[in-house]
Amino acid sequence: MAMIDEPLYPIAVLIDELKNEDIQLRLNSIRKLSTIARALGEERTRKELIPFLSENNDDDDEVLLAMAEELGVFIPYVGGVEHANVLLPPLETLCIVEETCVRDKAVESLCRIGAQMREQDLVEFFIPLLKRLAAGEWFTARVSSCGLFHIAYPSAPEALKTELRTLYGQLCQDDMPMVRRSAATNLGKFAATVEAPHLKVDIMSMFDDLTHDDQDSVRLLAVEGCAALGKLLEPQDCVAHILPVIVNFSQDKSWRVRYMVANQLYELCEAVGPEPTRSDLVPAYVRLLRDNEAEVRIAAAGKVTKFCRILNSELAIQNILPCVKELSTDSSQHVRSALASVIMGMAPILGKDATIEQLLPIFLSLLKDEFPDVRLNIISKLDQVNQVIGIDLLSQSLLPAIVELAEDRHWRVRLAIIEYIPLLASQLGVGFFDDKLGALCMQWLKDKVYSIRDAAANNVKRLAEEFGPDWAMQHIVPQVLDMINNPHYLYRMTILHAVSLLAPVMGKDITCSKLLPVVINASKDRVPNIKFNVAKVLQSLIPIVDQSVVEKTIRPCLVELSEDPDVDVRYFATQALQSSDQQMMMSS
Repeated sequence: MAMIDEPLYPIAVLIDELKNEDIQLRLNSIRKLSTIARALGEERTRKELIPFLSENNDDDDEVLLAMAEELGVFIPYVGGVEHANVLLPPLETLCIVEETCVRDKAVESLCRIGAQMREQDLVEFFIPLLKRLAAGEWFTARVSSCGLFHIAYPSAPEALKTELRTLYGQLCQDDMPMVRRSAATNLGKFAATVEAPHLKVDIMSMFDDLTHDDQDSVRLLAVEGCAALGKLLEPQDCVAHILPVIVNFSQDKSWRVRYMVANQLYELCEAVGPEPTRSDLVPAYVRLLRDNEAEVRIAAAGKVTKFCRILNSELAIQNILPCVKELSTDSSQHVRSALASVIMGMAPILGKDATIEQLLPIFLSLLKDEFPDVRLNIISKLDQVNQVIGIDLLSQSLLPAIVELAEDRHWRVRLAIIEYIPLLASQLGVGFFDDKLGALCMQWLKDKVYSIRDAAANNVKRLAEEFGPDWAMQHIVPQVLDMINNPHYLYRMTILHAVSLLAPVMGKDITCSKLLPVVINASKDRVPNIKFNVAKVLQSLIPIVDQSVVEKTIRPCLVELSEDPDVDVRYFATQALQSSDQQMMMSS
């Protein structure tokens, strides 16, 4: 009896769990569908499991979502591609449910299955399913159908292709805005499968309907269609059909549509080509840069460098630069921030003279902006300007601003400046750096914010790497080591961190003569945090110094720390001693 019941057991468990009140159990059983299908075998999966799932579609959205996902990879469990059509009915019912994410997942799974189906099966099963959904009473079915046309169309016979194009045209004019939105979203994918003659006639008339839709949510999706269709059409057709639409959209009464145009403008320019961009899209872009909605100006400002790359420098100076000047004093901080993040990229496009005359004053005004994000965005891209105007001019005009920002009240701005210092140092050279920026680097080691002190310690190491150990020995190491006597233990800890970073750069001689004595002295500190950091630093110094130094100096100090009253100090000292033992074993 047990032998007979055994094959029925998995499906019985699944059915029980699928009907369980606990959603977690239902979810688990859906996620185990592939295991159950393997246990049942291909034939019983087709005849029992799939029909059961088709009926079981009034469950919680989370369970339906998991089911839609599982079914997308189910072809191997129903007997391969020749039986793929049995998976369509449960997914068809999921395409009609109210929850959007379930429908989207069902459409995604149908596309995955449809892409593997044989041509005759597509005609016999997939296209009828598509037609049922497209003519569905509920708008949800019609919304889902729009995402399936690009899978069905290439395999359809000529008569059916005409019918599918007509159907899509009807969906583009549907009463429900949600359906028209879906048609607008999927138009590019569908258009990519349509033959060139029909593309110009049928698809372009659908596109035209969508661009004149009374709902801005449909029109803004048609903006994305502009870029997709532009890539499919011949250049002259693109200029005739797509360009006027873009120009109209850039003046649309809805700011969301204008925002979408500003966001997609670079892709749209690529679609129509450089000449029409220069003649028709420059005025449209200038309008967007001066739009009365801040969101549109933000999107347009963020594309200013990309757009200028398409133009020559004359056009950029003539048309775009005046707008950039206006935006640099825009009332919205977000507009100024978006501009600051890309404006540096304009320097190579405009060339040296225009950058010095026109852009440099804008950089300086943004560097002094009251909002930290604007200042940050300028600082992080300074190297792009340096390549164009040279270091002398950059240092004259920008250094006073950098010195001011080094003491900025927002720690993130100070942090950005610190991260920029090694790059600036390498470009300015040793002499200049010593005069202007050396004191700042020491000052940051005593900052109130830990992240700044940590970055300052790293900065000291990078400067030592840049200018070499001899320079560091003269200008950095003495000042850093002086700070070990600071009354505040947190600052003393920063110095220990700096020592551990400097040691590998400075080499074993300087480490033994200058750095190690300071660390050993710190082991007598009254604060346990300092002492266990001494243990960590000593551990990092063991590979750098000679074995004799480890034996004479480092190990005795660690042994003493390993008997400290504080548990953490003992722990880290013991770890360092073990590390020292391993080092000895490896070297012997």
